[in-house]
Amino acid sequence: MDNPLVSLSRQAEHWRFQQLTPGLEVAARRAILDWFATTLPGAKEEPSLALLQAVQFEEFPGRSVCYADGKMRSPRAAALLNATASHIVEFDDIFKDGGYHPGSPTIAAALALAQHLGRPLNDLHRAIIGGYEVGCRISLAVQPSHYAFWHTTATIGTMGAATACAMLLGCDAEKIAHAISLASSFAGGHQQNLKNGGMAKALHAGHAAEAGMLAAFSAASGMTGSPDALHGETGYAAATSASTGDWASALKGLGEWAPIEHMTIKNHGCCGHIFPALDGLRLMRQRHGFTSSDVKAIRIDGYGATKTMCDRPAPQTAADARFSAQYCIAADMVLGGVRLSAFKDEALKNADIRQLMDKVAVGMDPVLAGLYPKQRMAKLTVHLNDGRRVEHLQETRKGDPEDPLSLEELVQKFDELTGAVLNATQIAALRNRILTETELPQQAC
Repeated sequence: MDNPLVSLSRQAEHWRFQQLTPGLEVAARRAILDWFATTLPGAKEEPSLALLQAVQFEEFPGRSVCYADGKMRSPRAAALLNATASHIVEFDDIFKDGGYHPGSPTIAAALALAQHLGRPLNDLHRAIIGGYEVGCRISLAVQPSHYAFWHTTATIGTMGAATACAMLLGCDAEKIAHAISLASSFAGGHQQNLKNGGMAKALHAGHAAEAGMLAAFSAASGMTGSPDALHGETGYAAATSASTGDWASALKGLGEWAPIEHMTIKNHGCCGHIFPALDGLRLMRQRHGFTSSDVKAIRIDGYGATKTMCDRPAPQTAADARFSAQYCIAADMVLGGVRLSAFKDEALKNADIRQLMDKVAVGMDPVLAGLYPKQRMAKLTVHLNDGRRVEHLQETRKGDPEDPLSLEELVQKFDELTGAVLNATQIAALRNRILTETELPQQAC
């Protein structure tokens, strides 16, 4: 077997010089647009504001935009704050086969460093594409067992961010490899901090962005890491998954297809493991014409993470509600959507939502569990007050590569989410800059 670290770093170096196809440029622009859509509203949420206070104990000058307060900060501080913000409202992109959110740490780190260095937009696009490539393929090597204890965005995101930053620093393949190797020692973030409240989940993405940048700075300055850091007997895969890594699957098609062109763009503001149930119940309501008042009971049977992550019958905070299948299903039926407004205090206290939540049960189907993560499905059974029982198997999720959001739908999401922070003129200016212009995105307006 070829050393996966060498293969991945060579591919990242390839992206530094490869002419981008129109499809790849569009994919990079869409990823940046979606990153801003989830980052700007998250920048005004409590975890971002708390972290903003924390970093002010250690101020360094810089030319990177912090979207929590609009100030110019050091690239590491901006990466930390912006990546944290981008992971709060649960709208960040997904590489579903790896169970990984690459955009939050990778784009945050790459954009902050590109701004600080004054690099051209094309270099930013290349760095993001390369960071997605490396991170997504490492996630394929260690999943699904990695996710039993580790938060992939926190762990693999560190190496994706390191790759993107090393590329922007002009590193060759050897130094990119050292950046990835060093980043693997910084990569942490356990599952318990996803399951029992608190703000650590969002900070996972922030730490990944900052730590990945530190690894890139170190490698660019001559620091080295183990060449066997990923696949060695005591390497990263062995330490955090069931084997030393399925590198044959992870590297299959390297150079033939780019992960950034196979992303899921979130259509709901909650955990992606709830999406099949949300999409399936919407379809069932259209077909059978029932409303929330007609429901006697709803049963959701999904894969492992549907049960372990999202069976939260009594969430009290917005953070927990975003991971509660019971809450999200009820909110979607009562409010008509699971967007930002679904997690405001008035929605969390809505009596109709709370009453419907008591009728929702979550389980695991062993067949669907065996198909995860390649397929993410849900079996749905709805018992109605008139005695009817309706069933449905939802095999896809809106926003996945198999059923992608159109550019119009992505723009609608961007406009809606950034509308919580910007006015119409500012929204249009930022949108146009990201999608059509040749300069780096800077200030939100």
